[in-house]
Amino acid sequence: MSTNSPFYEVYNQKLSKEQKEFDGTLGAISLMIFSHFIPFYFTLSLRYNSGGLYYPSSFNEFIENVQETCSPTWSACYLYMGFFLIQLILAAILPGPEVKGLPVPTENNRQYTYKCNALTSWYLTLICISVCHFTGIFRMTILADQSDSILCVAVIFSDILSIYSHLYALKTNQTCRMTHSPIYDFFMGIWLNPRIRILGQDVDLKMIAEVRLSWLLLFLLIISAALKQYEIFHTITWPMIFILTAQILYINACMKGEECIPVTWDIFYEKWRWMLIYWNLAGVPFVYAFQAYYILVNSLRTQKPNENISMTFIIILFIVLIFAYYIWDSSPSQKIRFRMQQQGIYITRNGFPQVPWNEIKNPKYLKTECGSPLLIDGYWKYCRKPAYTADICMATCWALSCHQWFGVLPYFYPIFFFFMIIHRYTRDMTRCQAKYGKDWATYCKRVPYAFIPGVI
Repeated sequence: MSTNSPFYEVYNQKLSKEQKEFDGTLGAISLMIFSHFIPFYFTLSLRYNSGGLYYPSSFNEFIENVQETCSPTWSACYLYMGFFLIQLILAAILPGPEVKGLPVPTENNRQYTYKCNALTSWYLTLICISVCHFTGIFRMTILADQSDSILCVAVIFSDILSIYSHLYALKTNQTCRMTHSPIYDFFMGIWLNPRIRILGQDVDLKMIAEVRLSWLLLFLLIISAALKQYEIFHTITWPMIFILTAQILYINACMKGEECIPVTWDIFYEKWRWMLIYWNLAGVPFVYAFQAYYILVNSLRTQKPNENISMTFIIILFIVLIFAYYIWDSSPSQKIRFRMQQQGIYITRNGFPQVPWNEIKNPKYLKTECGSPLLIDGYWKYCRKPAYTADICMATCWALSCHQWFGVLPYFYPIFFFFMIIHRYTRDMTRCQAKYGKDWATYCKRVPYAFIPGVI
């Protein structure tokens, strides 16, 4: 994008102003309450009704159950904070390519540099936990045993970090696009590029939280559930294998494609805020791990982990998962690589696996007045959000892996995710309309479908 064009100057002015979303302050308060309620409700449902709907007989019983189940412990604190600090140190010291982000309009088009070593951190973490578990130095099943207390620590820590970051940004005058509505600004954030100095290296908190802290902790929770099942039954069931496979594919893709993240809207525009901090450090790991723990507690309840498993259904789920994963992996790669090439910051990805058709040679695109081209090739000539559709398909597969036990809570995640992705889509469309103007209308006529070609 040419930073000298008149359109770019107008767009910069639009980006410097904050428009209230989520119905403003009332919506922010509601979402914060809801976000705290959900993981604890899931925890109580697993403890007291094997993942079924949890109905306390009285308010006093509810309080007693919360105190018994969701209390922080020093052991849980050491586990969670140890994980957090280790990942921060690895982000600072491990080797990895350095990638420039997009020019930041609110900071005089400054381009930050990001050290992309998540893949190295991921592999090193896998090696270390394998060695520690199988030598008995540190049994990974401790996470499954103490997951309730770790959740409580994660929630407390994420809330404290959110408050501290907000006050620090105010004190140091590192604020951006404030509405001066205190609760809403806390919810949506005021600090765009939070960085801390560790061992002489700058570590971007927003990027490390979004790319690795959330997904690595999720993986550790799921592998702990699988190992716990094996410890008890000397087998890992196919539903658990499916969940483990699905999450490894998802998490590995996030790690191997970290160098693509700096040019995304999440890093370029979204602020370091309560919603991002809480969901990355507490919400995502524990809510997204629910299916694995649902399978674990129900196999313990019945003492028949392989009962009523339809292998035909499991095979179908694997086929759908692999197909959806392929689209989810390759379609963003096409677009982000195209964007990086346009910015002159493209680097070759080396992470495994490199799926076919993840890059388009000589791609077709629409030129725009603002100077930022719109890709109309590859997946992107068929619909505007192919990765969103694939993401929803994968989320649905995760829920369906729990089919051998009747329950509604495993389907919370795909339903929640569907509405979240629709909201994100509307935000994207509003932003693109503001950025591209009449060129966006031309693009929408050229690519009329949002999610599924020929359907919607």
